[in-house]
Amino acid sequence: MSSAVPIVLAGARGHGRWHLDNIRRLQDKGIVRLAGICELTPLSDGELPEGLGSPEQSADFGALLDSTGARVAVICTPIPTHTDLALTAARKGVHLLLEKPPAPSYAEYRRMADGIAETGVACQIGFQSLGSHAVPAIRTMMAEGAIGEITGIGGAGAWARPESYYRRAPWAGRRRLNGVDVIDGALTNPLAHAVATALALNGSVRAADVTAVETELLRANDIESDDTSCVRVSNAQDRPVVVAATLCAEDPDEPYVVVHGDRGRITFWYKQDRVLLQRAGRGPEESEYGRTDLLENLVEHLIDGTDLLVTPEVTGAFMKVVEAIRLAPDPAPLPASAWQLLPDEQRRVVPGIDGLVAAAADTLALYSELGAPWADPARTNEVST
Repeated sequence: MSSAVPIVLAGARGHGRWHLDNIRRLQDKGIVRLAGICELTPLSDGELPEGLGSPEQSADFGALLDSTGARVAVICTPIPTHTDLALTAARKGVHLLLEKPPAPSYAEYRRMADGIAETGVACQIGFQSLGSHAVPAIRTMMAEGAIGEITGIGGAGAWARPESYYRRAPWAGRRRLNGVDVIDGALTNPLAHAVATALALNGSVRAADVTAVETELLRANDIESDDTSCVRVSNAQDRPVVVAATLCAEDPDEPYVVVHGDRGRITFWYKQDRVLLQRAGRGPEESEYGRTDLLENLVEHLIDGTDLLVTPEVTGAFMKVVEAIRLAPDPAPLPASAWQLLPDEQRRVVPGIDGLVAAAADTLALYSELGAPWADPARTNEVST
C-alpha cells in the first residue's frame, strides 16, 4: 500500500457517500488510501464503509491536508464553498477532484481556475459523464458524417424529487444564502450533467465558445431556485444546444442527450453509457460503452502523465450557462393549477412536463415556443456573453 496515493475527502455525507464507496473501490485496488475526512461533525463508525480503516477526521481542511500528507483532495461540499476549499488545497500543492458544479458564479469559477493554474496542481471537475467512452465514440460518429450535417444538440432530464429534497441542507433549492450565490437549480446541479454533456458533444466546452444563453426558469416547489427549466445556448459552433429539465416529472426516466443530424440522430443515455444510432436507410444500432473513473484518471495523470479528462477550462462553457441562470430573474412560481402533489410520495408533479422536456430536446425549442400554458415568452431571459 506504500505506493497508494493518500487522499482527503471533504464532504463525506450526502453525495459524499458515493465518493467514500469509490475511494474504497480504488483502495482495494491499491491505487489510493483514504488518509482523512473533513466534516463539521466527524463520521461515526457506522457511517464509514468497511475496509477504509481509521482515517483522520477534522473540520479544519487545511490542517487535515498538512497532518495527513494528502496528495489528492476530493471536494464534495456545498457549492459556495468550492472555490475557497479548492484554493486552500492548491496552495498546499494538493491535487484536486472538485465536484460539479465547480462554482456558483462565473467570477468564482475564474478565481478558482486561475488560482489553481498559478499553483500548477492538477484539477479534475467531477462531471462523471465526460469519463464515458461513449463521448469520444459519438464525436467520431459525428465527424465521420454518420448522421449527416449536425443541426443541433438537445438534452432532456425528467426526474422527480420529494419536497424533503429541498430540506436536506440549508443551501438546497436556494439561489443565494446569507448574501452568497448558491444557484442550486435543476440545470446547474442535479441535471448539470445533461448541460455539460450536450455542450461537450457539440464541441462547445470553453467559455469563449458561448455567445448567448436564453433561459426559462420556473418552479412548482416552494423554493427559490428552478425545478422546471430550459436553456438554449448559442455558440461559436453555430449549432443550438437546448437542454430541458424538471424535478417534477410524472414518470421519472433516464436523462439523455440527443445529437440531431440531417440524416439521423444519436441518443446518449449518459448515466448508462448507452448509445442509440438511428440513420436514414439503416436499422437502429445500440451500443454500450465503458467509463473511466475521474478520480482514477486523476491519479493516473499524477503517476504517468495520462491526460486529464475534465480540466477546469473545459467546464468554462458550462459555467457561462450557470452565470446566465444566476443573472436571470428569479424563477417564476407555476400557477397552482399547473402542478399537483402526490401524497404517497410527497412530491410535486407538473402534468404534461415529461412530454415537454422530450419535445424541447427533440425540436430544440423552449417551453414557451412549444406552447406550454405556464411559460410566458416575455419572461424568457437572454444573456449575451
